[in-house]
Amino acid sequence: MSGWAAINLRACAYAAGLRQAARGLQLAATPIFAGMALLSAYNADDGMICSMQGSSMLTGMVFMYLLMSLFHLGAWLKLFIRGSNGHDA
Repeated sequence: MSGWAAINLRACAYAAGLRQAARGLQLAATPIFAGMALLSAYNADDGMICSMQGSSMLTGMVFMYLLMSLFHLGAWLKLFIRGSNGHDA
C-alpha cells in the first residue's frame, strides 16, 4: 500500500468516527433537553437566576428547554423513519 493510500484510509476511518460521534450527540440532545425542562419545571420556585417568581412557565427556562427538545427531535424522526422502511432517510 502506498503512503497516500494509507493516509486516505486513515482519514476515511477518522471521518467515519466523527460522523458516529456527531450522530450520538444529535440523538442525545432531545432527551437531555426534555429532562432539563422537567427539572426546571420542578425547581421553578427555588429562586433560580433565570426564573422570575410568579411568572408563567411559558416565559422561562422550561419553555426554552421544551423548544430546544422539539428542535432536536429531527434526528430521532430520521432514525424511526429509516428503521420503519429499511433504508436511509
